[in-house]
Amino acid sequence: MKLIHLSDLHLGKRVNEFSMIEDQEYILKKIIRIIDDESPDAVLLAGDIYDKSIPSAEAVQLFDEFLVQLAKRKLEVFVISGNHDSPERIAFGSRLMDASGIHLSPVYNGEVRPFLLKDEHGEVAVYMLPFIKPATVRRFFDEEIETYTDAVHCAVSHMEIDPARRNVLVTHQFVTGAARSESEEKPIGGLDNVDSYVFEPFDYVALGHIHSPQHCGSERIRYCGTPLKYSFSEARDRKSVTVVELNEKGKPVLRAVPLEPKRDMVELKGAYDELMARSYYERTTWQEDYTHITLTDEEDVPEAIGRLRTVYHGLMKLDYDNKRTRSNQEVQGVADVETKTPYELFSDFYEQMNNQPMTEDQSAFMDSLIGKVWEDKR
Repeated sequence: MKLIHLSDLHLGKRVNEFSMIEDQEYILKKIIRIIDDESPDAVLLAGDIYDKSIPSAEAVQLFDEFLVQLAKRKLEVFVISGNHDSPERIAFGSRLMDASGIHLSPVYNGEVRPFLLKDEHGEVAVYMLPFIKPATVRRFFDEEIETYTDAVHCAVSHMEIDPARRNVLVTHQFVTGAARSESEEKPIGGLDNVDSYVFEPFDYVALGHIHSPQHCGSERIRYCGTPLKYSFSEARDRKSVTVVELNEKGKPVLRAVPLEPKRDMVELKGAYDELMARSYYERTTWQEDYTHITLTDEEDVPEAIGRLRTVYHGLMKLDYDNKRTRSNQEVQGVADVETKTPYELFSDFYEQMNNQPMTEDQSAFMDSLIGKVWEDKR
């Protein structure tokens, strides 16, 4: 039994005010090509289909087209809602779509029934558990449920899992010990942690929620990660699709098929003149990639963003790394404030804020400006 594991499409997402819809359309077409090459029996979509609970029309249209393409290939497709999704919207039309092989997780009601697939080794039971909170589960069971671990453990314990079968869980939770990235929501104090022991009955757990691909204690418990980079903390990630082959029970074989985006996410650092030199960027894709640029110039470059974007069209973020930014920028009280001239006070303030004195040109300009202001007040 061959499975393709995907998650966290976040369709409709904007990153630093840049719409990612074109990039998402591109990467979904790449995923369809991988599916054609791999010829899997099923596709597992582990939540956060959309970036918002009320998705944009273009995001819905994009997902609709993706599902149509999957249905044409006569695949079994299992889709659950994540913490960014509306469970009700993801569940809409699920009973109609089941006949076409598109299985959408219902709103959690205390009961999770498996879909049964078959191959030469027997049955594979696929369980779909959408994102749940303790309060979600407490509504249906007279048990003490305080933590996310309690909630998931309770939900799993009521699934009536047959240990003789190969069992697969598609779910969307944060497993204790997983490494987060900046593009994920971060609750205070790790309140959403789920301990991995609750997944013991399953031969493979297809997780969503974490954006970097990784295992959680075992190869059979895996985050496949996002198909695209959604923050610069992921700039060095290698995005991929996870292919899972279930042969005999207890022996899943995993491999990652790389995904190449339309535009990469890149971090660049250097002086303005260095970054704008043709020899620096001409043999790269950086002009069209999404970039975070850190300038090391000691003086701020006038209209830097606009000027840099003439070369780096996808510039998303700009900051500086110099003496000024490395200082703590804590403004201390100025001594002898009553005896110092306005120029001397401004000079002290500038040095505290920038961790260096003004240049000769800056000093001459401020001396002239302050002199003019005071002269006008007389």
